[in-house]
Amino acid sequence: MTAPSGRERLLEALKVHALRVGEFTLASGRTSSWYLDARQVTFRGDCVELVGRCVLDAVRGVIEEPEFDAIGGLTVGADPVSLAVALTACSNAFTVRKEPKGHGIGGRFAGVIEPGQRVLVVDDSITSGSSTLQAIAALQEFECTVMGVSCIVDRGGVIGPLLADMGIPFAPVFGANDLGFAFGS
Repeated sequence: MTAPSGRERLLEALKVHALRVGEFTLASGRTSSWYLDARQVTFRGDCVELVGRCVLDAVRGVIEEPEFDAIGGLTVGADPVSLAVALTACSNAFTVRKEPKGHGIGGRFAGVIEPGQRVLVVDDSITSGSSTLQAIAALQEFECTVMGVSCIVDRGGVIGPLLADMGIPFAPVFGANDLGFAFGS
C-alpha cells in the first residue's frame, strides 16, 4: 500500500477538521447544507507545510511562470495560507487589509510587499470571489502584477471564469466536488 499523497492528506484533514454538514447561512446570505471552515486546517501546525506544498503544486500545474515576489490575499482567510506558501516557497508574504489603516504608516497592506512586484493571491476558500477580487483590485492599484490566484477550496465555481476574463490564471487545490458537493451548493 502506498502512502497517501500530500493532496490526499490535505483533503482528509479538511474532511475531519473543517467540513460541517447541517444548515448554514453563508456570508452571501444564501443557505447551504455544508460549511467549510478551512481555518480549522490552515491554522494547524501539523498542516502548515502541507497547505503550502499543495497550493504550490496546484499553481505549478496551471501558472506558466510560477515565480512570485510575494504571496498574500485579503485578511483573515488568506493570512495562514499566505504564510504557509511563503514558507514553502522561501518567499515573502503580505496581507491586504479590508480598509486602509489610519495610524502608523497606514495603508492597505501589511507584510513584505512593494509596488511593481509579481504576486500570487491566495485564500482558504472562495465562494463568490468578492474577497479575492477586492484583494486583486487593491494590488493592481498598488501597481503589482497578479500572476495568479489559488485557494484551498473553490466552493462556488464562479471565480475561475471571472479571473479568465481578467487574464489571471486560477489554480485551486480542490473544488466543492472533491468534498462531495456541487459547486455553489
